[in-house]
Amino acid sequence: MNSNTIDSLREALKHSPDNVPLRLLLAENLLALNELQEAEDEFTTLLRYTNELKARIGLAKVFFRKGNFSACNVILEEIVEQGTQDVEILTLHAKALLNENAVSRAVEVYQMALEINPGLSDEELDSQLRITSIYEEEKSSEALDGRFLQKPDVTFADVGGMEAVKKEIELKIIKPLLHADLYKAYGKKVGGGILLYGPPGCGKTFIAKATAGEVNAKFINVSLNDILDMWIGGSERNLHEIFELARHNTPCVLFIDEIDALGASRSDMKQSSGRHLINQFLQELDGIDNNNDGVLILGATNTPWNLDPAFRRPGRFDRIVFVHPPDDASREAILRLKLSNKPIGNIDYAQVAKRIENFSGADIDAIIDIAIELKLESSFADGIPKPIETKDLLEAVKRHKPSTQEWFTTAKNYAMFANASGLYDDILTYLKIKK
Repeated sequence: MNSNTIDSLREALKHSPDNVPLRLLLAENLLALNELQEAEDEFTTLLRYTNELKARIGLAKVFFRKGNFSACNVILEEIVEQGTQDVEILTLHAKALLNENAVSRAVEVYQMALEINPGLSDEELDSQLRITSIYEEEKSSEALDGRFLQKPDVTFADVGGMEAVKKEIELKIIKPLLHADLYKAYGKKVGGGILLYGPPGCGKTFIAKATAGEVNAKFINVSLNDILDMWIGGSERNLHEIFELARHNTPCVLFIDEIDALGASRSDMKQSSGRHLINQFLQELDGIDNNNDGVLILGATNTPWNLDPAFRRPGRFDRIVFVHPPDDASREAILRLKLSNKPIGNIDYAQVAKRIENFSGADIDAIIDIAIELKLESSFADGIPKPIETKDLLEAVKRHKPSTQEWFTTAKNYAMFANASGLYDDILTYLKIKK
């Protein structure tokens, strides 16, 4: 292959422009020489005359090399759907999908290639897709317990404010556990689920941990990264193992953070793997094949409107509790706690607390950091730490907007215009808005 060969092929095409094999040979030679734009032109021209498979594959290869992975995937997806057994095509498609961050689909396609050729090994795909989950490793049950099981040393007494949240959890979770015999007499199971929702940084994880401490139960805190697995079926297996760990350690509070990412509406799911995970989640909640008695499930989400409605059926997350930003008393308590080990002067905690309405716990951390930076500037001159005063905190408040504002803007729209069942009435109450 050289320029002379290309010139000869072009000359021949002048006399026979409709010659499909000749133009295909030219396009493939241009691709081999990495003349990508010219190869693209020839493959595109060729596809005007024929739907030749080699031409479609060639154009997909051109797009892949040019970094146009979306166009590459559109072509290859159709070829894969037609049932190709070509391992090279499947591998290329998996790589293009990976470059578009469509990881689940990349796994599916790569596994198709592995089924055809079990001995196949692609360094790039293996390194990024063959990530062994914690359950596929040879670990003892004690190691698994150590990774997830906790015994919290905090109770509701350590949680400032949040009285409405505590009451809901007490009625749904704590009372049944403390009076299990009464509940069994009426044929009611001890356990169930509560969904905590609200703006980020407002203590959903802490209240879950305090719930476990309140009833002297084991506590399992899992997030999206603990469950999702690169291989098809891996995520479902991970989720089942976590529920099994909870069932074998009752009473146990199983706290699942970012539950909206795991339980998004199935109607929005384009990948079958996502729908399979939701179905597995629902099966675990129902405890059809397993006994969930004594497993207390708390879920947390910032976006409850994205959660599949099936999660809110009785026996699943049938109670949904709004966790709002800390109130005056809670904000004052948080300020005292966060500043307790820092150089401080006379601070009017009540005054500062009133100025940070709608600030989350994370926002309070931020204003303290800003105040510290202000004091550091004045301390550099003589190297002596200057105490933080009320004015420093108030100045920091001016420089930081509460992160909850954006959340409440979205939540308000759902509460006012997509709230026929009254699910989000607590948001309207908090914002002092009448329906």
